[in-house]
Amino acid sequence: MQTIKEILSSRLRAAFAAAFPEADLSALPLDAVPAAGESFGDYQCNAAMAASKILRQPPRAIAEQAVARLDATGLLARADIAGPGFINLTLSDDALARHLEALQADALLGVPRPGDGKTVILDYSSPNVAKPMHVAHIRSTVIGDALKRIHRALGYTVLGDNHLGDWGTQFGILIMGYRHFLDPKALETSPVDELQRVYVLSHQQCEEDPAWKDQARAELVKLQAGDPENRALWQQFIDLSLAEFNRIYARLGVSFELVRGESFYHDALPGVIEKLQSLGLVRESEGALVAFLDDEKLPPCIVRKSDGGYNYATTDLATVFSREAEFHPDAIVYVTDERQQLHFRQFFAVAKKAGAKTHLRHIWFGLMRLPEGLLSTRKGTAIKLDLLLDEAERRALEIVKTASPDMPEDQQLAVARAVGIGAVKYADLSQNPQSAVTFTWEKALAMDGNSAPYLQYAVARIASVIDKHQERFPGVDFMQEPISLDSPHARRLALRLARHADAVLDAAAQEKPSLLADHLYDLSQAYSSFYQNVPFLKAEAGLRESRVRLCDLAAKILRHGLTLLGIDTPERI
Repeated sequence: MQTIKEILSSRLRAAFAAAFPEADLSALPLDAVPAAGESFGDYQCNAAMAASKILRQPPRAIAEQAVARLDATGLLARADIAGPGFINLTLSDDALARHLEALQADALLGVPRPGDGKTVILDYSSPNVAKPMHVAHIRSTVIGDALKRIHRALGYTVLGDNHLGDWGTQFGILIMGYRHFLDPKALETSPVDELQRVYVLSHQQCEEDPAWKDQARAELVKLQAGDPENRALWQQFIDLSLAEFNRIYARLGVSFELVRGESFYHDALPGVIEKLQSLGLVRESEGALVAFLDDEKLPPCIVRKSDGGYNYATTDLATVFSREAEFHPDAIVYVTDERQQLHFRQFFAVAKKAGAKTHLRHIWFGLMRLPEGLLSTRKGTAIKLDLLLDEAERRALEIVKTASPDMPEDQQLAVARAVGIGAVKYADLSQNPQSAVTFTWEKALAMDGNSAPYLQYAVARIASVIDKHQERFPGVDFMQEPISLDSPHARRLALRLARHADAVLDAAAQEKPSLLADHLYDLSQAYSSFYQNVPFLKAEAGLRESRVRLCDLAAKILRHGLTLLGIDTPERI
């Protein structure tokens, strides 16, 4: 099922081709886009301005010739030319209404599947073993999960890969701390917190006692050599950490198809170095093995340190080659914070030189801040993610109890979980990923602004309307009445409902869940205006059902969009 935007764009391209058959306009954006305001119609096309240089004609004359050949059949009420050559397109009410009926009958709500037959690997979250997840982990986790859901809705096969930090020098330090400072009871009640505590103590000891540091290195060498006792401890650290991580992921409604740490690729690292050497891509510099990237105007990328050890670049190269061999993905997408931009530019450049065929993309995001400043483990101000989620549910429960004091307690708790967790997610996802996020409870839990509770409440309010219709008019199926756009409020809502598939496509194409969030908020505002200005249940028969049918479609699309963002929608709040 084509979106209205796709249909209009296709007709515009045909019109320009018919008007200027000798010209090559293939490089121009001959597309329809949502109009900037209602006075400009429903959609616009600004291609005449771009075509002016090629055709050597005034933009308005170009627009007139294209509009004269534009097929308006069954779709457009009119096509106007404004200003120097803007083409403004207004849909017919009947075409818009029939399109909504087709959306309502479609299990996919009109969302196309351009990704059928294509595979994407999404690398996100990636906490370090033996360290608690803190607030800074939320962005990679929820952005990655939302992108996975959005791409799957478009037909892609998506593998979410949690690339754990489970290898490296820290494990020698941790083994020493475990053996000398462990509190068994603390390990039983709060394992990851205890592992972090003993690591910190051991790290301090390394700073103060060279002999301790040497022993930690020796324990690391034993681990890397396969010593059974150290390997068993290391596996215990991973198992305890994964159990804690999975508990938090369950709270967030996040899951992965692959959980493979850096250790999974460790045995492949020497082969990566051999490959780079055989291709002449690296040479020694001050004892290290380095890939020079002068042609890419990037600093040199170290792939083997002067002490013979490997680093993130080596592991990431091994990971790409392994993923290509096993899954043959069309793209691999990494979701990390902005501080890793240089690393990924370097690593991508080396991978391409080494023969990687997969399209590699890095989605970087700004850091999350609280009003009092940047979260930083070094400054000791990191807030555990669990604590943030606990506070979100507690505050949401207060809202639910106030809004629905008669709701059973277990239902209040369930709704509070959905509202609280949804608020935390949406506060992140509604922002441009590349912007820094300043998190405040007032904005996240607002019932009258761009927030998850506002959108969730809109869905619940629509459910109430539909329930009341069934109570007052038993046996009347509102789906049997055609949709009628009988007011400006209904038409405004209808237009936003019709744009849902395009919002999903745009969010995937630009890899910004915030574009979908913007669409849902705009839609909810249009619904609120419709709800406040148009009578539903008091309207005459037929018209009443048409309006309830619009409500039903609004609920379906809001629920679908929130689900793609990983946010639950309770039937009642």
